[in-house]
Amino acid sequence: MLEQRTSRTPVTVLLARFEDIVGIGLRALIDEDDSLELVASDVPHDSLDEALIGTAPQVAILNFGSLTSTVRLRELHAAHPNTRLVVLANRPLPSECRQMLAFGATACLAKSTEARDVLHAIHLASRGLHVLPPATDGWNVPDAPELLTAREAEVMELLQAGRANAEIAATLHVSIETVRTHARRVYRKLGVRNRRELRTLSGRT
Repeated sequence: MLEQRTSRTPVTVLLARFEDIVGIGLRALIDEDDSLELVASDVPHDSLDEALIGTAPQVAILNFGSLTSTVRLRELHAAHPNTRLVVLANRPLPSECRQMLAFGATACLAKSTEARDVLHAIHLASRGLHVLPPATDGWNVPDAPELLTAREAEVMELLQAGRANAEIAATLHVSIETVRTHARRVYRKLGVRNRRELRTLSGRT
């Protein structure tokens, strides 16, 4: 009897622009895996939307350092919901990973992650499974993020922009106490203590 083999369609991957050594390593890693197909690489941040529309990859690997803010991540997720977003950052903090997953990333990894773990994350992400860095050095990373609601995300963006509670209340047509309640929930879910720590999340690489 002939052995029957089922050929699986490769997972399509888009690779954003990274530092030379990181980009070269990621391309080689993907090229060597027969179950992955690189459909675009070295894509600059300002061309991501066009490239995602043109190639419709199952997974996109993004450089956190090139994103203008985590809000941009939410925009990409909203515009391309069928593409799983894997974000690589230099040394992501637990709060940053929670925020990225809350805003639409499927995986958050450090750029120093070992090759086999990056491949594992890509395959898991392609199936919609969330991936976080291992809990080390005292990290306390939950198995899954506690997601922000749409209103909490709006409050978070305004807090990061330096808006006062009264301004946020007027913008969103809610009471100041409601803004305070949302702010407390945002701080708790993202693992920060105050708006100063929250603001550092939007610009950290």
